[in-house]
Amino acid sequence: MALKVIGAGVGRTGTLSLKLALERIGFGPCYHMLEVFGAARRNLPLWNEVVRGNPDWDTIFQGFSSTVDWPTCTWWRELADKYPDAKVVLSTRDPESWFASVNQTILSPENVAGFAAGPMAEFMHGAIHSAFGDRVADREFMVDWYKRREAEVIASLPPERLLVHRSRDGWEPLCKFLGVPVPAEPYPQVNSKEDMQTARSAFDLPNGPEGIEQFAAGYMGRMKAKAFDS
Repeated sequence: MALKVIGAGVGRTGTLSLKLALERIGFGPCYHMLEVFGAARRNLPLWNEVVRGNPDWDTIFQGFSSTVDWPTCTWWRELADKYPDAKVVLSTRDPESWFASVNQTILSPENVAGFAAGPMAEFMHGAIHSAFGDRVADREFMVDWYKRREAEVIASLPPERLLVHRSRDGWEPLCKFLGVPVPAEPYPQVNSKEDMQTARSAFDLPNGPEGIEQFAAGYMGRMKAKAFDS
């Protein structure tokens, strides 16, 4: 199955909401970081090969029709070249707001240190952390990095192939871009800072692949329920 939609936006730009939205309108399954975590024993070796320069995209995305979030957004350009018929969605938010969010969640000092000492160290460094070096807590650097990265994505793709999308934009621009009907239910709004902090307080960062898989499955189930079962 060739990818039909490639998410170019980094984590904490509404990527989990976008994953659920894409799956709802017929572009699922959608590959998200939770897919790496949810089948860590299969997927982690594949992603370690990606960061070493040996990607096997066909195996990684077997059965998937779309992607969002890290780690795939790190290789958005390579994926756009490999799947030339796929459209690209750049999920976005205010850069200052993005930094405030990542600094308290996925790129907090505790999270970065925890992954650096665990079984996902090579993957997390190569897919995410290496872009920032030791400046992950430097607001000015991170905001500038975010702005430059978005400008690069926008400048690299023809307008007809790219949608810049904020979660608050909802269904209409996304569905129009992809040529599908607008669902009746509200656009999903999940994976807030509070959602993540609650999950972390109830379950510390797992140390091994099995624990990571259990954590991801439980969290994904809660977010799906929050999106569509309320």
